[in-house]
Amino acid sequence: MSVLVAVTDSAEGRAALEAAANEADLLNVQLTVVNLTGSDLDTSSIATEVPYEVVVPRAGGDVDEVEQVLQAIEERSEVTRLVVGVRKRSPIGKAVLGSIAQRLILEATVPVLSVKTSDA
Repeated sequence: MSVLVAVTDSAEGRAALEAAANEADLLNVQLTVVNLTGSDLDTSSIATEVPYEVVVPRAGGDVDEVEQVLQAIEERSEVTRLVVGVRKRSPIGKAVLGSIAQRLILEATVPVLSVKTSDA
């Protein structure tokens, strides 16, 4: 069993990583981090008592972030929870812009914990 979190280089990504580490500690399961930052992830920010692994999705060119995360869930059948960071937006902003997090919440095959951050 594990908690999976997709980390982007944003406030939402950092909030999701912190919440996922807390969730993994609470459930006493492994933490799996999908690094979508495009660079090396600073693992010193992962404050957890449980083991964790950092996964870098295969470079797919035409594969978007949502598909990479969903694929990571499928490849790791032990994933029991997905944590995503979402930004508080106005209803118009949500309708026009959509959201990677919204797609993950709708398409994930495991329970999802969403973490909200303020719109910066």
